[in-house]
Amino acid sequence: MAEVTIRGLEKRYGAYQALRDIDLSIRDGELAVLVGPSGCGKSTLLRTIAGLEDISGGTIAIGGEVVNNVRPRDRDVAMVFQDYALYPHMSVSRNIGFGLRARKLPKHIIKAKVLSAAATLGIEPLLDRYPRQLSGGQRQRVAIGRAIVRDPQIFLFDEPLSNLDAQLRDEMRSEIKRLHQELGVTMIYVTHDQIEAMTLADRIVVLKDGQIEQQGSPLDLYERPQTRFVAGFIGSPQMNFVPVELAEDGSELRLGDRSVLAADFRRLASPAPRRLTLGFRPSHVAPARSEDARKGHVRRVVRIDLVQPTGARSFVTFQLGNSPVTAEVGAHEAGQVGEDMAVDIDLSRAVLIDDATGRVL
Repeated sequence: MAEVTIRGLEKRYGAYQALRDIDLSIRDGELAVLVGPSGCGKSTLLRTIAGLEDISGGTIAIGGEVVNNVRPRDRDVAMVFQDYALYPHMSVSRNIGFGLRARKLPKHIIKAKVLSAAATLGIEPLLDRYPRQLSGGQRQRVAIGRAIVRDPQIFLFDEPLSNLDAQLRDEMRSEIKRLHQELGVTMIYVTHDQIEAMTLADRIVVLKDGQIEQQGSPLDLYERPQTRFVAGFIGSPQMNFVPVELAEDGSELRLGDRSVLAADFRRLASPAPRRLTLGFRPSHVAPARSEDARKGHVRRVVRIDLVQPTGARSFVTFQLGNSPVTAEVGAHEAGQVGEDMAVDIDLSRAVLIDDATGRVL
């Protein structure tokens, strides 16, 4: 079993605390993605699991065994880095088998493991080449192959796709997802790219300032964020945020231009805070199909400020209560800049955020 259990983890560099009070359990065979902005502590957390960083407090257990004082080489984990770290003077075959030779395994076993990993990754024709003869995507496959042959309990990925162009990133993302499905091994993957997190993860762990902000399935975080930070970080394009004021009886929301969004928020009436932020996804705004708004929806006529075509969909920006708002609409529904557009906003799927705490009510 290769579950990872972390309790009360702390990591300090002098007076600076990089990680604080981390409690995390990753199930056997799960693909967990650590995501967050630069400096949030996600790579530091990964390196503490690998044993490359000493911890300042708490415990890390792998397969039920506490490994706080276990050397990295004895933790039975394999790490794939951002920079590939291939030996330029060695062929692909020798790069993949390097760790096995260091462990003095028999040559026939090394050869079998290298060929098996190469077949899994589709790089058999490259085994006699050298790293300088490979593309970025091929080099990353070699780095992953070097990890596969070790048959580790856990794979650790530290932003492995950051150096690749957009098309290669998409291809390698699919490769890693397929690899996880085939091997069924526990994987922990670090990225700052929330699209990578959403497409890869069984579970996403969002970090901010060295702490876990929220964790859950990709859909859970997308539809039920607990804080403004998570609501804004997960999803592309970003969630729309509009400052509002809640009427005392909870019957309506007033916008910055003093106009009103009629909706029933009476369950949030006093002592709920008066000043809030309304959040809703661009996909929750659609061209209005009729004169009357459906229950839980608000209909507005707006002036188009910006149109960004992306192919099958377009992003249309307009003002709502003096705040810019983006709608995701069909390519042929976007209209032109300066035109009026009737939109339907689905408030039944919106969130209300307490400005003082940043928490979703």
